[in-house]
Amino acid sequence: MDVEARKDSTPTTRGKVMRRLLVVLNCGMLALGTTAGPLLTRLYYDKGGQRQWLSAWLQSVGWPLLLLPVAASYAARRARDRAAPVLLTPPRVLLAAAGLGVATGADNFIYAYSLRYLPVSTSAILISTQLAFTVFFAFLIVRQRLTPATVNAVALLTAGAAVLGLHVSSDRPAGVTRGKYLLGFALALGAAALYGLILPLVELTYKRAAGGGRAVTYALVMEMQLVMGFFATVFCTVGMIIDKDFQVRAQISYVAYVPVFQEQV
Repeated sequence: MDVEARKDSTPTTRGKVMRRLLVVLNCGMLALGTTAGPLLTRLYYDKGGQRQWLSAWLQSVGWPLLLLPVAASYAARRARDRAAPVLLTPPRVLLAAAGLGVATGADNFIYAYSLRYLPVSTSAILISTQLAFTVFFAFLIVRQRLTPATVNAVALLTAGAAVLGLHVSSDRPAGVTRGKYLLGFALALGAAALYGLILPLVELTYKRAAGGGRAVTYALVMEMQLVMGFFATVFCTVGMIIDKDFQVRAQISYVAYVPVFQEQV
């Protein structure tokens, strides 16, 4: 009996280890992206870059990487059941994920625009107020319970943003006027508020996707994130086309190669 109990506990233990590894992996990737992304974007603007849509597009263009876990999940389901569906997510939930992807693309653009006029340090503190908006919208949308620690964190972040607002002239990047700095300040808070709304809506969508008492699995989350990333990228791509980012790139390439051609002639 003891041997049987050990055999039964092995899959559970392995499952817990795999879940913890996935959590650690995702936290590490999130930390890397949230740290390196703003620094690279600010460096792009400092070196003369002026394309906000391009900066926003780069924030979601890595969505094809999610095809790997989604494909692995499908292969595992297919091995267990030859009639397994390609996707676990219902079509109506995928439609909601597409809408959230468009909202995410809009948020990426607002954030990229704000970072053009703000230093990374100020932008990071302003974006961290997303926690306050997330708590507020989570309370309204998914009935998230408020705790003293949550309220304390929200109060501290709000106070930090207020202090920054009182010192708008001390940390402006070179060449940025007071008006543009205030615009960047407002856009950063707007991006934090919008993403604070998106996160509870994503959680609500997860619950709708699971439905019927089913658990929210890692495969289902990856499928929804894949759809959201795809539509966020499409939204920013359309913005790049309207803003003629591709045309500008072609003109720059032409100007760069013409002198070389003339010298050869």
